[in-house]
Amino acid sequence: MKSPIRIAVTGATGQICYNLLYRIAAGDMLGKDQPVILQLHDITEAQSAFDGIVMELYDCAFPLLTEVVTTDNPEVAFENADIALLVGARPRGENMERKDLLAANSPIFISQGKALNTSAKRNVKVLVVGNPANTNAYITLKNAPDIDPANFSAMLRLDHNRALSQVALKLQMPVSDVKRIIVWGNHSSTQFPDLSHALVGNDKVTSLITDTAWVNNHFIPVVQKRGAAIIEARHGKSSAASAANAIINHMQDWIFGTRENDWVSMGVPSNGCYGIPSGVIYSFPVTCREGQYTIVENLVTSQSDQARMQQSYQELIAEQEAIKHLLT
Repeated sequence: MKSPIRIAVTGATGQICYNLLYRIAAGDMLGKDQPVILQLHDITEAQSAFDGIVMELYDCAFPLLTEVVTTDNPEVAFENADIALLVGARPRGENMERKDLLAANSPIFISQGKALNTSAKRNVKVLVVGNPANTNAYITLKNAPDIDPANFSAMLRLDHNRALSQVALKLQMPVSDVKRIIVWGNHSSTQFPDLSHALVGNDKVTSLITDTAWVNNHFIPVVQKRGAAIIEARHGKSSAASAANAIINHMQDWIFGTRENDWVSMGVPSNGCYGIPSGVIYSFPVTCREGQYTIVENLVTSQSDQARMQQSYQELIAEQEAIKHLLT
């Protein structure tokens, strides 16, 4: 039997985690032979909600679930963690602007970054899910100076999966046939879902989908605004199941590697490629191997594509400016 892997999860009493924790414990993320310890964190007011979650986890009799820890202390949650899934964040309230959301969430991720720096393993893999994910990942990274910046990422996988499924539906073929989709930029409505490098087999998707009106008026806005559409369709409830699935997909690829001849979208620290200066967490196409990601560089991008990519970068700079005073 392998040694257990410690997985810290924040916001663990929320709906995304209700769809996530049982799948992790069942081996969906790390494999059917990998024992896990779940170290679950949520705010003090939510601690009573852990009772039922823990009961259910044990009632499932998962052979791989070695231990469950629940706490409102991030240092306890991150103790010797191999993986940290930062799901918890304050949701955007009615009439709340993005800068207000950033101001509300910054203290959370400052605290969690410091706790990771104090308690987690030095090779911990940190995935930030709570929105605004890119800038929250940047805040967390900045407060964990003893952990390699390459160990931090923001989740764009849900957007990537949405893009894959829209193409598969349009072409009436399995999602698994579609490769090399890219979602550039910020996890927001400025993100740029890009088909220009996508493949089905050896065929370019742009040669199979020649309807530019569909791309510009359906594909791109559907991917950009899918989260809001689901909230409306579910009468105020967010896309919890698909977000949980994207977390699993993201970590599987990061740890075990991406498919051959394929890449995925991850929010990672920019290395200056594609005209995106370093100092932001930006979504690029990446390949993963042996637990490390590599940005796919030197792809040809058109002027119009570059303009979209820059728009998302400028939004990230504006977000950083809005919380700059909190990081000094």
